Amino acid sequence: MSEQNAQQAQSFRSTDAPLTQDELAQVIAADIEPGSFVNLGIGQPTTVSNYLSPEQKVTLHTENGMLGFGPQATGEQVDEDLINAGKIPVTELPGSSYFHHADSFAMMRGGHLDVCVLGAYQVSATGDLANWSTGKPGAIPAVGGAMDLAIGAKDTYVMMDLFTKKGDVKLLAECTFPLTGVGCVSRIYSDQAVLLLDETGVVKVRELHGITFEELQQAHEGVTFEKVS
Repeated sequence: MSEQNAQQAQSFRSTDAPLTQDELAQVIAADIEPGSFVNLGIGQPTTVSNYLSPEQKVTLHTENGMLGFGPQATGEQVDEDLINAGKIPVTELPGSSYFHHADSFAMMRGGHLDVCVLGAYQVSATGDLANWSTGKPGAIPAVGGAMDLAIGAKDTYVMMDLFTKKGDVKLLAECTFPLTGVGCVSRIYSDQAVLLLDETGVVKVRELHGITFEELQQAHEGVTFEKVS
């Protein structure tokens, strides 16, 4: 990790209002180490590509078989055959390449990705991830490449809302939904908090947005938080 990113990972800050999705995507993009190979999951994480600077020289990977794509395509840039795994049209950068689906998954499973950014239904305080099923009877499984990414990437970041639309917490002492990966999540980037996780289960609070530390702790029964210094 660069000195700049190390400082970002350890500097506490707070604001009065929650972050918008685009603001959160900017925070994540700024935290990605220059020169990294990165996969952005379906949904909110795809927006991170719009805020990566050319100077970072980040290479984006998508499991449907492309390496080196750029921001989301708009207007005349749109090529319906050039999409990411979420079926969103993307641009190609100089040096981009295309390959078989199996080769793409070999990259994921072989530990060649530095970071993946995934959405989540739930995350545990020790970094367990649940993002493929809520466990409801009759629900259609939709794991895609999430298990391969969560375990294969060197770092797994989660981008999600801190609470569900019903107000339920998504960070728990233990996940209640079927797991995607065990102990794989190192950071949670949410609209109201940026959190750092490790095997101790003590969640480090790097940023708060529109919520106080006391409110965060009160809402999450069984989870212990502490501010980064």
